[in-house]
Amino acid sequence: MLVILDFGSQYSELIARRIRETEVYSEVLSYRTTAEQLKQLNPQGIILSGGPNSVYDQGAPHCDPEIWNLGIPVLGVCYGMQLMVQQLGGQVERATRAEYGKASLLIDDPTDLLTNVEDGSTMWMSHGDSVTQMPAGFEVLAHTENTPSAAIADHQRKFYGVQFHPEVVHSIGGQALIRNFVYHICDCQPTWTTEAFIEEAVREVRAKVGDRRVLLALSGGVDSSTLAFLLNKAIGDKLTCMFIDQGFMRKGEPERLVKLFEEEFHIHVSYVNARDRFLAKVEGVTDPEVKRKRIGHEFIRVFEEESRRLGPFDYLAQGTLYPDVIESADTNVDPKTGERVAVKIKSHHNVGGLPKDLQFKLVEPLRKLFKDEVRKLGRSLGLPEEIVRRHPFPGPGLAIRILGEVTAEKLNILRDADYIVREEIRIRGMYHDFWQAFAVLLPVRSVGVMGDQRTYAYPIVLRCVSSEDGMTADWSRAPYDLLEAISNRIVNEVKGVNRVVYDITSKPPGTIEWE
Repeated sequence: MLVILDFGSQYSELIARRIRETEVYSEVLSYRTTAEQLKQLNPQGIILSGGPNSVYDQGAPHCDPEIWNLGIPVLGVCYGMQLMVQQLGGQVERATRAEYGKASLLIDDPTDLLTNVEDGSTMWMSHGDSVTQMPAGFEVLAHTENTPSAAIADHQRKFYGVQFHPEVVHSIGGQALIRNFVYHICDCQPTWTTEAFIEEAVREVRAKVGDRRVLLALSGGVDSSTLAFLLNKAIGDKLTCMFIDQGFMRKGEPERLVKLFEEEFHIHVSYVNARDRFLAKVEGVTDPEVKRKRIGHEFIRVFEEESRRLGPFDYLAQGTLYPDVIESADTNVDPKTGERVAVKIKSHHNVGGLPKDLQFKLVEPLRKLFKDEVRKLGRSLGLPEEIVRRHPFPGPGLAIRILGEVTAEKLNILRDADYIVREEIRIRGMYHDFWQAFAVLLPVRSVGVMGDQRTYAYPIVLRCVSSEDGMTADWSRAPYDLLEAISNRIVNEVKGVNRVVYDITSKPPGTIEWE
């Protein structure tokens, strides 16, 4: 196990994911985690993340200085390197010239941390401070044109620092550096495998649940479907899957889902039609956070009612993932200053939207996994590719792809438009070229002309992105003929739409979903 102490970097979870790609388990913890707590966890190594602060700022987040006496290898990344230098007696100052974006890494010592990292490799920089004096025992491993100490090391104590971000895809050789730290410096073994996870998860679920019954909130996506297969393996007929049709699903999906699980997977699904109930709950609601929370609360209420009808259940299983938890969490708030290092981006219906008087105990075996890890898990459990590689779909469904108030009319418009998007992509064999591809309905109208007559109708936003884990994403450079075909079909076939636009915003600064 490796631990990442989070100082508020947007890349902290990406560091964890990169480590897991080496088949070693990693976990993100608050920078306030004490040395004593770390001793109890017994990690093989510690990574200090980047962050938005300067180490010399008043109230800047610091780690427990006793960490340096644990005898555990430490890698500081960006802010983490600067903090290491400061706490060990070095000097950090505002750089004469800030460094953002790509820079060539000029290697002075090609051994140890930088083994197999080519001299001149491109690395991703994002810093305004630099190390001006290193602590005793440290030496320079690499530099850039603007940064004399781009990589440093105290080989004896196994303390390392890099001013760049090896975890991002823009850093060529970054994964090689991470592997060097994980295997050669921390001496880890590749035990974080899908098979090992299944064995551990099954054991933990059985120990937690015992002979009691579990109700699974099934949506048909890769997360809940993988969870259904995992729980079926662990507890068999003690599992009951329930699909709540809240009216916010895509065209034809509720019917197809029930048929697939019942007839092909032989896993029984209890179908509940609650469309009118959910639509009434979001009537008049325009705030996306309120919308998410109301949908989340209503999900639980329906489950509670239906569970009493089907028989008592002690546990509710959910396909909550690690990014859901991270994005929903109000983490790293200094109790003394109130300073927030990492902020809540949005509430996920299965995390931030749960009511305080929840009647179930939760079973969430996937909450430490990233999306790509869930896909691997699904394949190992025998889930078909059409579900394993299905585009992510938010829990609140189309309700958060309709900006502003949700109405039955808008849902019908968006369903038809979204169906055309997916159909055109599948026709061209391009479905798996995108992480997500979908339509969004805006709460505005614009003037158009059809058949020599004036129209005043809604615009549809087409959103296609590429990503590896959903934590960051780039807009997809979709072929013009695809965009043209989608646009022509939507304005001609979907009543109430006269304009199609394309979203070319990456994450960050935007999010993948609009709400």
